[in-house]
Amino acid sequence: MTIDMSQFFQVFFDEAEELLAEKEKLLLGVNVGSPDAEDLNAIFRTAHSIKGGASTFGLTDMTEVTHILESLLDKIRKGEMALTSEHVDAFLAAKDILKMQLDGHRLGTPVDLDAVGDVRMLLQSFAQEEIKVKPSIVADLGSHTKVGNENEKFQHCFRVVFTAVGSDDLNLLTTELGLLGSVKSEKSDVDGAVFILKTNSSEDDILAVCSFILDVDKISITPEELSSVADDSSGKSEEELGYGFFQPLDEMFPPEGNLQPQETAKKAVEKSESESSNHPKHGAKKESDKNAGSHESTTIRVGIEKVDQIINLIGELVITQAMLAQRTQDLDPVSNERLLSSVAHLTRNTRDLQEAVMSIRMMPMDYVFSRFPRMVRDLATKLGKKVEFVTYGASTELDKGLIERIVDPLTHLVRNSIDHGIEMPATRLGSGKTESGRLSLSAVHQGGNIVIEVSDDGGGLHREKILGKAKQNGLAVSDSMSDSEVWQLIFAPGFSTAEVVTDVSGRGVGMDVVKRNISQMGGVVDIRSAKGFGTTITISLPLTLAILDGMSIKVGEEIYILPLGFVVESLQPKPEDIKEINGKGRVIKIREEYLPLIPLYESFNIEPCHTDPSCGITVIVEVDGKKAALFVDDLVGQQQVVVKNIESNYRKIPGISGATILGDGGVSLILDVAALLRSVR
Repeated sequence: MTIDMSQFFQVFFDEAEELLAEKEKLLLGVNVGSPDAEDLNAIFRTAHSIKGGASTFGLTDMTEVTHILESLLDKIRKGEMALTSEHVDAFLAAKDILKMQLDGHRLGTPVDLDAVGDVRMLLQSFAQEEIKVKPSIVADLGSHTKVGNENEKFQHCFRVVFTAVGSDDLNLLTTELGLLGSVKSEKSDVDGAVFILKTNSSEDDILAVCSFILDVDKISITPEELSSVADDSSGKSEEELGYGFFQPLDEMFPPEGNLQPQETAKKAVEKSESESSNHPKHGAKKESDKNAGSHESTTIRVGIEKVDQIINLIGELVITQAMLAQRTQDLDPVSNERLLSSVAHLTRNTRDLQEAVMSIRMMPMDYVFSRFPRMVRDLATKLGKKVEFVTYGASTELDKGLIERIVDPLTHLVRNSIDHGIEMPATRLGSGKTESGRLSLSAVHQGGNIVIEVSDDGGGLHREKILGKAKQNGLAVSDSMSDSEVWQLIFAPGFSTAEVVTDVSGRGVGMDVVKRNISQMGGVVDIRSAKGFGTTITISLPLTLAILDGMSIKVGEEIYILPLGFVVESLQPKPEDIKEINGKGRVIKIREEYLPLIPLYESFNIEPCHTDPSCGITVIVEVDGKKAALFVDDLVGQQQVVVKNIESNYRKIPGISGATILGDGGVSLILDVAALLRSVR
C-alpha cells in the first residue's frame, strides 16, 4: 500500500505560509534602533521552523535560503551584528523569495532563479564572515554538511541528555545542536544519547530548539565548566563528532519491516505531530510550566468544504425545526403540553447550534489587516511619502466568505489613501501638519453588521475638482449638490481626477469596482471628507451571507423575503400622497420627500390582490443613501432565514439575490433591493 504524502505536504505549506506572514509582521514591527530580544528570537524561530519543515520534505531550494537567513539572524540576535534598516529590507526580500518558492512547490508557479540568487548574495554580503553552503546541498541532501564551527570562541558549555530517543529523532536533534555550536557525542544507544555542546546560546534557546523534535520531559540540559571539557575534535570526521547533516526522506525515515518508505515517513510525521501538539510552536516550556500549559486551547485544520457541508446540514435542520414549530401551532396547549415543550426546547437548541456552527466560519479581521503594513511601507517609500499605519479592531470577526472578498476593495482604498490622500512631507509641513501622514484601518461590530473604516489625515477630497471632472465626463451634476452626493461621484465608472496615469492609480477603474463588490456582498459605502483634514471611507457589511434576518412580504399568492437591513419603515399611504409623473411612473410623498414607487407585482409579473397603493402596504427601503417605496399586498412577519444560492442551482434572476425554504416547505425568493432600485433610476 502506498501512502499519499501530499496531505503532509499540505500541512507544511499551510504552516509555512503562516510562519512567513508572522515573520513579515515581526520585521515590520521591530524597532531597528533598539530591537527587543524576544522579537529577534521570534523572527529567528520563524526562519528555523520553515527550514526544518523544508528539510524534512526535501524542498532544498527553500532549505538553502533559510539556512543563510537563519545564520545571519542568529548573529544579530546574539549581538554579534547590529540590526539595520538594510537588514530588514533584505529579510523582507528573503520572505518574498521563500513565498515564491513555496508557491512554486504548492501551485507549480514559476520561480525566478535570478531573484533567488540576488537575495542569497544580498544576505551573504551582510554577514561579517561569508556563510558558505555547499552546492551539493541543493543537488543532494544526502551530502554531509558540517554546521558547527570548531574555531569559534564559545562562552558556554552544556551536557545535553536525550532519553528514549529514536534514531530518526536523534539525527534531527544532532543537526539542531550542530547549528548552535560545536557538539561532541559521548553516548548513543537504545536508552538515549549524551552530547557535550559548546555554544553561545542560552539553556532556554537549546531547550526551545530541541523541543521542536522531542518531548521536553526527555530533554535534560546541565551546565559544564567550559575549561574542563577537552577539545579533541581535531582529525575526527563529522560523523564521529556527531555534527548534524541534512538527509533525504528515505534516509531520515528508513523502512521498517515490509513498510514502504512513504508509509514509514507517515508514521514519523504522525509521531512528530502527536508529540508537538502538546507544545508551543514558537518556544518551549520547562518542567515547572508543563501543567500550566496543559489547559491551553488547541486548534485543528479542517477543510472549508467540510465546514460548508456542516453549515448546509444545520440550515436544513433549522428549516425542519421551523416546519415542526409551524405544524404544532394549532395544537391544544393543554393536551399536548409535553410535545410543545419539547418543540420549544428543540427550537432553543437549534438556534444555539446554528450560532455555534456559524462561528466556525468566522475569522478575525487581522487576516486582512496583516496584509497592509508591508504594502503601506513599500508604496510610501516608492512615492517618497512618510506614512504611519495603525489598525484597530483586528480581532473583530467576519464570515470567511466575506473576509476573502473584502481584501481587494480594501487594498484599493488603502492605495488610494496613500497616493491621493496623504500629501508629500514638504507639503504637509507647509500646511502645519506633521511630516508623516496617518492612515488607519478599523473594524467594529454594530448590531448584525461589521463596519470597516479607512481613514487618513491627508488633503481630503476636492469638491470643485470632482464636479469639474464629472461635467467633463458628461455626468448629470449641479453646483447645488450636497457634499455626500458629490463624494459618491468618485464611484462612477471611469472616473479619476489623477492628472497622470501611473502604475498605482489614474485609470479610473478602481472605485467603481469597489462599490460594485461591496454592493454584491450586501454592504454599503459612505464617504466623509473635509478639505485639508482628511477622508474617511466607511464600509458596512453583514456578518455573514449564509443567514439573513428578513421581512416576509406577500405579493399576490407569493411570499418574498426582504432583507431587514435595507428596511427603513413600512406604512399604508393616503391616496393624496401618491402622484403620477407622465412617462416616469408614480412617486409617493413621505414627510415632504418624494420617493419612486416600485410595484413588485409589475416587476415580477404577478397577479396582485391590490393595484391601488392606498389599499396595500409600502415598505420604504434605502440603499447607498437612495430611498424607494416597494408596493406590496401585505406584511407576513419577520424571521431569520437560511440563504440558498439560486444562481448556481438554476440561473440568475433579475431582482432576486437568493432563495430560502419556509416553515411550510415552500420556496421563497429573496429580493435584491439594490437591483430593484437601479431599475427605477
